[in-house]
Amino acid sequence: MISDLISKLQQKTDLTYDQMNDVMTVILSGKTNDKENLDFLSSLTEKGETDDELLGMLDKMQEFALKVEPKNKGKIIDMCGTGGDNLQTFNVSTTASFVVTAAGGIVAKHGNRSSSGVSGSADIFEYFGYDLNSEPDRIADILQKHNICFMFAQKFHPAMRHVSNARKQLGKRSAFNLLGPLSNPACVKNQMIGVGDIEFLDRLPLILKRNGAENIMTVRSDDGMDEFSTSATNRVCILRNDKVLMNSIDPQVVGLHKSTLRDIQIKTREDAIKAFVGVLNNTANQAMIETVALNAAGGLIVANIVNNFEEGVELALKTIKDGKAFKLLERFVADTGNISKLKEMI
Repeated sequence: MISDLISKLQQKTDLTYDQMNDVMTVILSGKTNDKENLDFLSSLTEKGETDDELLGMLDKMQEFALKVEPKNKGKIIDMCGTGGDNLQTFNVSTTASFVVTAAGGIVAKHGNRSSSGVSGSADIFEYFGYDLNSEPDRIADILQKHNICFMFAQKFHPAMRHVSNARKQLGKRSAFNLLGPLSNPACVKNQMIGVGDIEFLDRLPLILKRNGAENIMTVRSDDGMDEFSTSATNRVCILRNDKVLMNSIDPQVVGLHKSTLRDIQIKTREDAIKAFVGVLNNTANQAMIETVALNAAGGLIVANIVNNFEEGVELALKTIKDGKAFKLLERFVADTGNISKLKEMI
């Protein structure tokens, strides 16, 4: 079956939703070998993925995933990027998730180790003693107690191990890089997603709309970040009330200072941890703090806590400066990890 579909892809023939759904069942069940998986992925990447193909893959990934059933009342969001921008910036969306939560949001954070950067969201949580292999019930309890949790992609998408060798051999972005951030185990309907490729800025909200999404914001900065940047204009697409709108956000227009990418880049995992803590306790450099504030503003809009970026930036900066963001981190680490790791940093 898979060889027929590989031939179709190689002939630049699009697959139907059902064909993709069926072949993903075979792949994620481990019934194909590494060469078949690689040929399939590379042919699909070479052809370019249609919305139907991506949705067929996404629905099957969700079917095979472990699920978290949140007990929280209110709008639960996720914030993450598709990765692969290779800019070696610190963990902006992870840091912004704590700011959004401290400002009144609920964030079910889904993430992994870094594929192209110095440090992924999983590395940050793991450093502070968070158990990446926590079971779904435990995660739901953490989310209920702190309004933030972390779901490790490798734990919640165990079937993805069948394609890990093929993805490594491919050596470039595949559909799975795009779908990872969309396949949240808590099935959130509200997300802010950074995209590495401008082509997907308006496509992802429309794909997620077909899956019942509510508020979706995609972003890509003109300097190549798959997040909001304070060193460039940001292209934004927003799905809200079933309408999709495109916009651009200039950081200086919403009250922030112009920075450079250098100001937020890191070289080591230790730098990443320091930047994460430094922003939350308001000791990092201005560019790091304001980059997080701008990304948090996006999350606060998605969470329906603020109406626009000016309000969001103001609330995010206030949440950092008045110590709420850091207090949340302290409570979270004391309950889910090793507080001495945090204390030794400050």
